[in-house]
Amino acid sequence: MLDLHHIHIFASDAALTVDWWERNLGAVVSHDGDFGGSRNIFMKVGQGRLNIYDQLPRGDSTGAYHHIGIRVDNLKDLRDRMASNGVEFRSDIREFGNWRYLMCAAPDQVLLELFEIDIDDMPTNLAEFFNLG
Repeated sequence: MLDLHHIHIFASDAALTVDWWERNLGAVVSHDGDFGGSRNIFMKVGQGRLNIYDQLPRGDSTGAYHHIGIRVDNLKDLRDRMASNGVEFRSDIREFGNWRYLMCAAPDQVLLELFEIDIDDMPTNLAEFFNLG
């Protein structure tokens, strides 16, 4: 088996980070405890997984990654709910035909792309890519 399973991030304030993911994106904690010698919080975010180290971020760079992409239904309602929680967005919803997105930062400046697509209006190769799972 070979399957991209999770993203692992550092958290300068684990409680704040967990709360942010739960309130804004409906994440659910599956495990909170020692794993591999340090506190880890494993969360389910839809079909994806997020692992959070209860440790300060290292250095001042995100390394080679740019953002985490999260596919959603009803982007406008999600934006409104997140905005009511105090989340700030880089712009309003940007739309490109059958695809629309927003960018915002989760705690510790983890950049997120929240996107919604109309699968039925996509070429087959793109529909297959986005419709995994």
